[in-house]
Amino acid sequence: MRVSAVGLCGSDRHWLLEGGIGDAQLEHPLVLGHEFAGVVASGAREGERVAVDPAIPCGACDLCAAGLEHLCPAVRFAGHGSTDGALRTLLAWPERLVHPVPETLTDVEAALAEPLGVALHAFDLGHVRPGAGAGVFGCGPLGLLLVQLLNMAGASPIVATDLLAHRVAAAAELGATHAVLAGGVALDQDLEVAFEVAGDDGAIDEAVASLRPGGRLVLVGIPDDDRTSFRASAARRKGLTLLLSRRMRAADLPRALLLAAEGRVDLKGLVSARYALDEWPDAFAALRERRGLKVVIEP
Repeated sequence: MRVSAVGLCGSDRHWLLEGGIGDAQLEHPLVLGHEFAGVVASGAREGERVAVDPAIPCGACDLCAAGLEHLCPAVRFAGHGSTDGALRTLLAWPERLVHPVPETLTDVEAALAEPLGVALHAFDLGHVRPGAGAGVFGCGPLGLLLVQLLNMAGASPIVATDLLAHRVAAAAELGATHAVLAGGVALDQDLEVAFEVAGDDGAIDEAVASLRPGGRLVLVGIPDDDRTSFRASAARRKGLTLLLSRRMRAADLPRALLLAAEGRVDLKGLVSARYALDEWPDAFAALRERRGLKVVIEP
């Protein structure tokens, strides 16, 4: 396939700044890029616009057989470890993992179907009921997608926090009923579910404080030093349920494409900057400095 659009992700930022993610450390040069779309360049589907599932599970282990391919211990993942990603003009990928893009979506939007799939998986773990109070702590692109899913599901109120004012403003525009700077004001303490999407202990503490007894906390963010901590007393006293979200399940990418094609989730509005492949230093500078929202490179 010829790669047409690649979204840069917070995990790409970890690879760039830390040379790894947790216990996965670089040993050889790695091509980044796992949020991508393109055009099939050969074969029976030549010319077809496609969005790509970046995970290649083994298909043979017990977890794969149970439909938990995203937890496969032998999974290969684009732009991770030793599997080169999509920041190049041409690549080969298993045909079963490329999905047709609806005509109503641009290639840039199709590239963002993968983070929407990740948001869908995290959202599913939260078991959000209509009318339930929910919070998103960390409003980068993934957090903003969760805000939209919560709004679509009828959650109320929807609390959203971030350290950056432009992200707080975006959360308010996309459906958060209470969008505030992190640590700035006392938050509602009666939420049923909270999503931590910052990879930051301060965000987790805010999320724990916002939850009612018996609430659920879904950890989505990746911490810088591979460690997450929070005050145990409040979480224990409330009897909170803690869930950790990893990537997305196989069915989530087609779901994401359908939601975006129906206009129920806005992907285009998340894109704040677009760069050519040879402008990658500028693109990664924008990612490193957390300027704007979603940065996209178009090979």
